[in-house]
Amino acid sequence: MAVQSLYRRYRPRRFDELKGQEHVVRALRNAVKSHREGQAYLFSGPRGTGKTSTARILAKVLNCEDPQDGEPCGICNSCGSIDSGNSYDVLELDAASNNGVENMRDLIERAALGSPGRHRVFILDEVHMLSKPAEAALLKTLEEPPPHVVFVLATTDPQKVSETIRSRTQHLQFHLLPMAELEEHVRFVVADAGLKVSEDAIQHVLAQGGGSARDTLSALELVAAAGGDVEQGVSTDEFVESIVERDPARAVRAVASAVAKGADPRTLTESVVAHLRDCFLSQMAPDLVQLPDRRADVVAEQAARLPLAQAVRSIEVLGEMLVEMRHSPDPRVLLEVAMIALTRESAAAAGDVAALEARVARLESSRDQSGPIARTPAPVDPKTGRAQLGGRARPPAAATSSAGPLTEDQVVARWSEVLAELKPIARATMSTVKPVECANGSLVVAAPNDATASRVAEHIPALAEVLARRVGRPIEVQCEVDSRRAAAGQPSAPSSAAPRAPQHVDAGAGTGDDDTGRIPNDQIGEVIPPENPIENLRKAFPGSEVVDAP
Repeated sequence: MAVQSLYRRYRPRRFDELKGQEHVVRALRNAVKSHREGQAYLFSGPRGTGKTSTARILAKVLNCEDPQDGEPCGICNSCGSIDSGNSYDVLELDAASNNGVENMRDLIERAALGSPGRHRVFILDEVHMLSKPAEAALLKTLEEPPPHVVFVLATTDPQKVSETIRSRTQHLQFHLLPMAELEEHVRFVVADAGLKVSEDAIQHVLAQGGGSARDTLSALELVAAAGGDVEQGVSTDEFVESIVERDPARAVRAVASAVAKGADPRTLTESVVAHLRDCFLSQMAPDLVQLPDRRADVVAEQAARLPLAQAVRSIEVLGEMLVEMRHSPDPRVLLEVAMIALTRESAAAAGDVAALEARVARLESSRDQSGPIARTPAPVDPKTGRAQLGGRARPPAAATSSAGPLTEDQVVARWSEVLAELKPIARATMSTVKPVECANGSLVVAAPNDATASRVAEHIPALAEVLARRVGRPIEVQCEVDSRRAAAGQPSAPSSAAPRAPQHVDAGAGTGDDDTGRIPNDQIGEVIPPENPIENLRKAFPGSEVVDAP
């Protein structure tokens, strides 16, 4: 005779035995005590969290001959028949295998019949698997059920249940058990069942269960049958460590070792993704990590050495590989390729932008661990009292004032330093011209066309102010329209010379892109001014006004 499984032997039979679902227990117990129970419930949540067990407890208390404080007595004929599974008052139906319209019509006919107890409870498990015609057949009965009938629909995926059915039920959501409460339950089962298991085995089954009471007890039963100790199986630590250490050889060895122990590449990849997710949660929301304390500490230590960007990228890459594995004749190769891509140091050099971002994050993380880095506070706008937008990007006042003086001969050579002291709009506009000559208190700049020269004229006073501060005396700024000098930045005739008109390119002059070295005919006589970022903004946002920062 087969021995009853642990998860069936220790299945809760009263509301107060239900673990980790206090909100559900409170709602159902109060409804029963006040005789306000509903006629249709929807229980949703992960597998092994007590949905079907709760439905049976509800059926027991609704038909119990002597209910006490919202709990079934557990000793009357009705409670005993429900526990043994031969009650006429409870009908359980698996909607995954009975999902047709004929099955629903048969259920509706049974609902119209009487029952020995006060209520007839229909429990439909995995209700999201019903076909559309079956849902339509069930809908009318859910809307107007017989007075003695209670429907309990259970599902692990409530989003697949049609909105019309959900709107006709009271929806109660079940949660994964907190790790501390699940560990307490496991230790109780070990002691009560007289099992001999090691401490490492308890930690192992808790990690295997992942918050599901049924999965945890199933893992405990397997460990107990194997002698009470954990067999050294496949660990995902090596995979995560290889990513942290950027060691491709270690990653490939980890894959080879796991496959040699019989691990399926796809299942192994899912386990690595789950491990990386725990690392991600350890940094973002540690309270969401469903691991025993000792294991959570190990994952937290790994997460501290794994940059957040790299953890996210690793999950993305392995997730993409899981999709590819569906059609691959050798999933192991895809796993090896993914691990090498995540661990190779040359990824950033090869132009992989995501890998480059992850590497920068890793370098910043190591820099953060070496000590705090002082951040310059953003300057405050005295008019509003708020931080200036983009204030940190501007050079600090101290740095600006500490710039060394310039001579007139150095202005052209150190033009970028002069532009750096202008405000953003002025700096962008002045970057479209070229300094030609600075001598005798006058600076000549060359613009490619008249339109650019007119825009530059608006910011000449600001440029003159910067030059006067850097040179130590007033400098007059003159803007000439000369496309060639604006493009090449070559010295010109004395600044007193009259501005010259734009010169066009003659056919046969210069060096073209073709083999003859000639400029194509469609470009002859064309003057191509340099790009003006301010003008590009005006074109991109017609009707807008460019306002310089104060």
